[in-house]
Amino acid sequence: MAVINIIEELSEEKISSCYQCEKCTNGCPLTFAMDINPHQVMHNLQLGQPDEILNSDTIWVCASCETCTTRCPNDIDIAHLMDTLRQLSKQRGVKPSQKQAPVFHDSFLKNVKRFGRMHELSMATDFTLKNEGLTGLTRQAKLGLAMIRKGKMKLVPARLRAGKEVGEIFRKTEEKRK
Repeated sequence: MAVINIIEELSEEKISSCYQCEKCTNGCPLTFAMDINPHQVMHNLQLGQPDEILNSDTIWVCASCETCTTRCPNDIDIAHLMDTLRQLSKQRGVKPSQKQAPVFHDSFLKNVKRFGRMHELSMATDFTLKNEGLTGLTRQAKLGLAMIRKGKMKLVPARLRAGKEVGEIFRKTEEKRK
């Protein structure tokens, strides 16, 4: 099976329908920080050259803001494709060029899986511990306490009515990867 077919199957996106209009790149607010622009990612995938992309900064720099997806005239969910490429990169054991981005990505997903939504305090705590250890957590504590006092962060996460449904999404996704 060709690489493009594997990635299309994993992402459920029709990469081959991209005709290089570059609207994704022109709308992306983070191209200045990318080593491969979004339209070039699509082109490399079409050519069956995913290794350069899986080793790039681009998949980790992408903020998944979905501007590219919104602008795509062929309805390709490029933000979702970038997420698929991050997951594939991790599965293949590719060492990310941006150390903090995959740590943030993992902390974010773990947080949503646990609470059904984002809880900033636990997310920041998990990310800081993984990234900087106890020293970093101690350094961030003063800022965290100030944010709690001002009501910018909650100590206890709000419960989500659809928490079971979110958990089911994670379960199905993990099942699908196996």
